[in-house]
Amino acid sequence: MSELVKDISIIEEPEETLSMNPRKFILWLFIVSIIMLFAAMTSAYLVRRAEGNWLEYSIPPVFSYSSVVLVLSSLTIHWAYLAAKKDNFGSLKIAITVTFALGIAFLYMQFQGWVALVDQKVFFVGNPAGSFMYIFTGLHGFHLISGLIVLVFALVAAFRLKIHAKSLNQLEIAATYWHFLDVLWLYLFFFLVYFH
Repeated sequence: MSELVKDISIIEEPEETLSMNPRKFILWLFIVSIIMLFAAMTSAYLVRRAEGNWLEYSIPPVFSYSSVVLVLSSLTIHWAYLAAKKDNFGSLKIAITVTFALGIAFLYMQFQGWVALVDQKVFFVGNPAGSFMYIFTGLHGFHLISGLIVLVFALVAAFRLKIHAKSLNQLEIAATYWHFLDVLWLYLFFFLVYFH
């Protein structure tokens, strides 16, 4: 009996490890890489602007309106998350669909912003002021398209009832990425307005 007690006392509880869903970890690595990319680009923008020979032009108002649309889309993706937590599948599907539609509207408005830039004779090739504007908005638009693809997968999962109160990972990933893209755009927009 005493040997049995000795054996039992040797067994220790394993330490609890901190773990993260692998997809969420990959998402955060991706977000950090995007932050580094845009930080480098905004730094290059400031350095090049300080050198002079900088084209002055007005930022098209449609970029302001598109910012409002993107903020609204953050609200709707949060609505989707709240609906999923309550297993409100109808609201979940509507909220993701509205978020997707607002994302498409944002991209269309960005394109209209480019049209307005061309009307002002601001082109991608030529003065670096225009080049930076197209690069910033274009790269953000590219990442937003990737966000729309993530939303489509979440919407399909919602229709298959794979997103619910006990299975939120896919929606959390979509919402996190979408909120990040919204914050990134607001940063870029205010950066361009302030340092224009």
